[in-house]
Amino acid sequence: MKKNLLVLLVVLAGLLSSCNRKTQIPDDEIWVAASYTPHAEILEQAKPILKEKGYTLKIIRLPDYVTPNQRLTDGDVDANYFQHLPYLEHYNKQNGTDIVSVAGIHLEPIGIYSKTYTSLDNVHGATVYMSNSPSDEPRLIRILVDKELITLKEGVKIEAVRVRNIEDYLAENPYNLKFNNDNDPGLLVEIYKNEQNSLVLINTNFALDHGLNPIEDALAMESPNDNPYVNIIATRRDMIDHPKIKTLVELLTSEAIKQFIHDHYNGAVIPS
Repeated sequence: MKKNLLVLLVVLAGLLSSCNRKTQIPDDEIWVAASYTPHAEILEQAKPILKEKGYTLKIIRLPDYVTPNQRLTDGDVDANYFQHLPYLEHYNKQNGTDIVSVAGIHLEPIGIYSKTYTSLDNVHGATVYMSNSPSDEPRLIRILVDKELITLKEGVKIEAVRVRNIEDYLAENPYNLKFNNDNDPGLLVEIYKNEQNSLVLINTNFALDHGLNPIEDALAMESPNDNPYVNIIATRRDMIDHPKIKTLVELLTSEAIKQFIHDHYNGAVIPS
């Protein structure tokens, strides 16, 4: 009986060890989890140059905003490329992780879209649809303030405003706007297509994914000036000084990649 128990414990220990073991990524390969657009497209441009430097780049395309960080923490990839720093900081705080940013690569300005209105000068009574991402909330409020759609009370900091009770923070709502931030960011394009009398704040990556041209289709675009929402390359803390990460960062921040971003996206995506 004791012998059988010992065998069982050994087997269980082996299974647990196997489950906890990180993926073995070859030293001459760089595995990056990325969003489809524009992240994976930008990484594709880096592939041949990395090959010349002795690395094979493997791009793992993922459609959501949670799995890339999980895959990174689990050791299934070397880095990820899909998020901005405020989102990463919120994710680390919520999940007790220690993922770190190693470089800012590009900015995807949020646009204001509408099927009903042709400018922001006459949007009386519109419903403003926004992402439900907590890390985006101050960003979205800032856009509304910058575009003079709302005015905050004196002394109110943008970071303190919550959309769910936004009226408590407003000094002026000149267009009598209504606000809805109960929306998955990936579904905002569908809301734009289907909801009348609406203004929809859509991140450029989702707009591009659905065939929109942010420069032509948006009524207004977020300002890139002093914008902290630059999309980053992130990795685990133990990988910061790894040669493959340094090589990846060096390439993605190079003039060649910046020029590709500038030429390919025509201002819809902005190199940092």
